[in-house]
Formats: sequence, C-alpha cells, structure tokens
Amino acid sequence: MCGFVGWINFSEPIANETDIIGKMAEKLAHRGPDAEGFWFSEHVALGHRRLVVVDPDGGRQPMIGTKGSGNYIMVYNGELYNTEDIRQELVSKGYWFEGWSDTEVLLKAYMEWGEKCLQKLNGIFAFAVWDAYNERLFLARDRIGVKPLFYCQNGSSFLFSSEIKGILAHPMVSSRINREGLAEIFVLGPARTPGEGVFAGISELKPGYFMQVDRRGMRIKKYWSLISQGHEDSFEKTVGTVRELVYDTVRRQLVSDVPLCILLSGGLDSSAITAIASEVYRNENKEPMQSFSIDYVDNEKYFRTSEFQPNADAPWVKKVSDYLGTRHASYLVDTPELVQALFPAVIARDLPGMTDVDSSLWLFSGWIKNLATVGLSGECADEVFGGYPWFYKTAGLSNTFPWAQRMDMRIKLYSPELLALIRPEEYVIQRYQEAIEEVPRFPGDQPADARMRELFYLNLTRWMPTLLDRKDRMSMAAGLELRVPFCDHRLVEYVWNIPWEMKNYHNREKGLLRLALTGMLPEDVLWRKKSPYPKTHNPSFIDAVRSLMIAVLDDHTSPLLPLINRQAVRELALSIKSDTNIPWFGQLMNAPQLLAYLVQIDFWLREYNVLID
Repeated sequence: MCGFVGWINFSEPIANETDIIGKMAEKLAHRGPDAEGFWFSEHVALGHRRLVVVDPDGGRQPMIGTKGSGNYIMVYNGELYNTEDIRQELVSKGYWFEGWSDTEVLLKAYMEWGEKCLQKLNGIFAFAVWDAYNERLFLARDRIGVKPLFYCQNGSSFLFSSEIKGILAHPMVSSRINREGLAEIFVLGPARTPGEGVFAGISELKPGYFMQVDRRGMRIKKYWSLISQGHEDSFEKTVGTVRELVYDTVRRQLVSDVPLCILLSGGLDSSAITAIASEVYRNENKEPMQSFSIDYVDNEKYFRTSEFQPNADAPWVKKVSDYLGTRHASYLVDTPELVQALFPAVIARDLPGMTDVDSSLWLFSGWIKNLATVGLSGECADEVFGGYPWFYKTAGLSNTFPWAQRMDMRIKLYSPELLALIRPEEYVIQRYQEAIEEVPRFPGDQPADARMRELFYLNLTRWMPTLLDRKDRMSMAAGLELRVPFCDHRLVEYVWNIPWEMKNYHNREKGLLRLALTGMLPEDVLWRKKSPYPKTHNPSFIDAVRSLMIAVLDDHTSPLLPLINRQAVRELALSIKSDTNIPWFGQLMNAPQLLAYLVQIDFWLREYNVLID
C-alpha cells in the first residue's frame, strides 16, 4: 500500500517545481514510510510514497514502461489479488517481467489493454498512468472504493492525491468550504456523498470510475456497476457458491512478503477469515496465524447488554483463538489515550469522523504496525449479506438514510444561521433521493424485494464507504495495510441478486453466510448474535468528552461557536450521564459521540484553517 500525488499543467512548465510536489508527497509519508520517488517532465510532476509489501526491489515507483515509441509512467496504491493470472496472460502476449510485484503487472496490463485492463483486475486500487506519447493522464479507482483518490482542477492545473491533504499542500489550493461542504459535515457527516471532497473545488473519483485528462479537458466514465437480474441458482448451490467465493477471496488476500495478521473480534466475519487463513497456513506448513484484538480498560466492569451490543467480545475472541490455534495478542486502550487520539484521527481522515470509533482504530493500527505490516479485517460483510438492524426494521425508513434516524438530535444543536444556510431536512432528502434513483432495478422484483434492493444499495454505496474511509485512513496513518475480503467484487456481484428469503436464512442477520461457513467454526460462534466494532463503556470517556466540549464553549476564539446553539450544546454536555442507546449515526455513535464529533469539527476548523464561503 502506498500514497501518490500528481500535478498536470499543459499551459506552463512545472518540471522545476520539485519543492511543491515534494511537499505534497511528504503529506502522505505515513502511507508510504519505506521509500519515496518522483518523476518530472515539462508539464507533469508525479510523486509516490511506498509501503513495501511485495517485491521490495522490483516494485519501486513511479514505474516506467515502454511500448513502441511511447513511455508510460505509473503511480499506484493498492493490491491485486489475481496478479499471477494477469502476468501469465501478458507473458503469452510476449511481455517479460523484471520482478514479481503487482505494480509491474498492472502497468503492463494498462500498456496492453488500456482502460479495458480494469475489467481484468481483482483487487483494491487507485492508480494514475501518464501516457507521454499521447500526453494523456489516466486515473482509476477500484470497483468498491477501498482505496481513495481525490482530484482538483484549479485554473490550468490538474492535481490529484490519495488523500485530500496532498492537494491542500499545493499553494494554489485553499481550505475553503461552501454551503454544500457545511451540509456534508453537519448533516450527513461523518458519512459523505460519493464524489464529494467537502473542501470547495476538491472532488473524489467515485468507486468503479476512471477518468482521462488531456489538453482537451477531462472525461469521467463509469466502468463497473451492479447489475440486477434474476437469481437462478438453487438454495444449495447458492450456499456452496458463497462458501467457495469467501474461501477463495481470503486465500488470495494472504499474499505478502511481510508479516501478516488477522483483526479478530470473535464475531462471525473476522472469525471466518481467521478460520480460512489458519487452514491455508496449515496446508502450506507455515507458522500459526497471528491474530489481534482490541479492548478497553474496565470494559468488563462497565459493559451492559444492549440491543446493539448483546455481549462482550473478549470471551469470544479467546474461544476462537484457542479453537483455531492462532498466536493471539490483545491491545488494551485506556480513556486518556482514546480521547487524545480524537485529534490525530481527524488529520488521518482530513475530516471530522467517527470519533472514538476512529481514534481507537488509529491507536490499534499503530500498535499492530509493531508486529505486522498487513492485516485482514471482516469489514463489509454486514452490507453485503444484510447484518444491520435496519434490514429487519424497515418501518419509517423512507426519505432518510437508515443509519441516521435522529436528525432532530443534531439540528437542535445548530445555530439558526447555520440551519438557514444548510437546510438540513432538505439536504438529506435530496441526497437520499439521488441515491434511490441510482438503484439498478429489476422488473421481476415484488415491492418488498424492490425495497430490500434499495436498502442493500444504500448500504453498499452510502454507508459502506464511510467504514472503508475509516479503515483506510486510520490504518494507513500507521503505515499498516488492511485488506477487506468481503469487498471482493465477485462476492458482492453474486450476493447482490440473491433473494432476501435466502439471505435471511432462519430469520437471522447474515443467515446465508452463517450456513455457508458451517463446519469452519464452533456452532455457538457461527450463530453468535451480531455485535459491532468494540467500543469503550467506561464512563470516564463521557467525562473527558464533556470537559473538552465545555472548553470549546468557553473559548471565545472557537470557530465552531457561530455554527452551534451554545446553550443547547452546553445543556447536552451537562446532562449526559451514560450512553443514550439512541444512536444518531450507525449503531455506536450516541450522545457522547455527538459531543466528540462537535469537538472534532472545532479542531478541524482550526487545524485546517478552514474558511467558510
């Protein structure tokens, strides 16, 4: 995994602007702590930071390839899981390879097939190729959007970067936000509308898209989308296919020349990955798999069963680790460090985020990096197979996103001026309707099936990207590569058209997946009720966040104050005694996290010198 930046200017020479591209790349040093590289021509500057995972010597970037009279220069962030398949196809066409990196395979795949190479790729990726002969830049992002890519057109300059901070490092770009950016932060946040970079003038290349930039301008095209059609397989065949796909996807993602681990929570998804990885390692006579978990000081004392968290993870982690024989270690987080990490987590994401859900992963990733460089995580099985409560409680979910039901809880904390500017209810409805209009319909769906298709689409394209952003930014902030097997596009495509009555086997969340994994795990683990990412239950977190919020309210220089109803925020801060168990975002973000989110916004406005248009 890596990070890259680029600058194209067809009107002015930029070959000597080494300091600027150097500063842009330096902002991504955390993504690539092992090496850096640059490439310049009269109108193009490329920078790359590398995290070595495969082929230390042969995967250096920017990588240059020659075909005929043309040179192709590539910068790339990601991992291909079918590298050898593509390599053999290219060898049959006369290509030869200096090393064994997926970088070289990807570059030569583009040289051979151009944009059509994207259809052959199985992996997580964002990359840019400069075609020197045709003076054309090609940018692409993986189908699901696991790896990030942002861009900005500023006058005659076109800028791009793996993270927003790389673009903001260019002297021509200012950290400004307009009404839309404010609405993204205060209405949808910590989610984002696909394609939105929040900062004015900065956009995101959406998942499943590529773009070309040349002297004539910019062209963006979608190369992948979900296709709705009938599901012809029997239930037995469906179960078998899901099992085969999950197994194959985990197996492919175990390729690494550096230490690899599994993030194990004791839940179905991470336990399944651990089981498959452990079997593959045994078959290859490797040492037992490393597994790591996270917990919090005094959680065993303060944990209380709730609708969203029916039981604690720690006993289940031990059960799975013992059963599979992994080399396990657990990271224990205390409240002071969890709260302090709220701030570097904002810098990692470039935006206010999922508060302690982010900061805990930021800390966890830093700890793991001392023991491994690559990890596999169970993220996204819930979106693909239907694991969230809102798949089962669909009443009242129209015209708003199912993970954000408590808009009233938020808007009463905002100033009249902000509310008049962003018009939150209208903004939510607008973005929700845009999403619904994108849903690929199937004429054979009954109304209930059509609604479930909508819910799955919303989860895959509006909710899941928030979790993938979190996973990428918090892990890469520590130079840790986390892979997400349940995001394999083959699995997503197949499960998309499986009828709900199959997915909902035994009326259990992810029932189909549970059945498909039979025999890999103990029965009680296999059918354990879903429990989300572990969070702290220590009341000291509430006290700490309250103190931070009061300090912001008492600071007359705070840029947040004109945007909030100070009295309402103060009353909320003083009234919180425990988690409300009424999440305003997802399943984990309750009243304490709402305060923490406002604290993060205040920090973000200051740290990024945000100007509001």
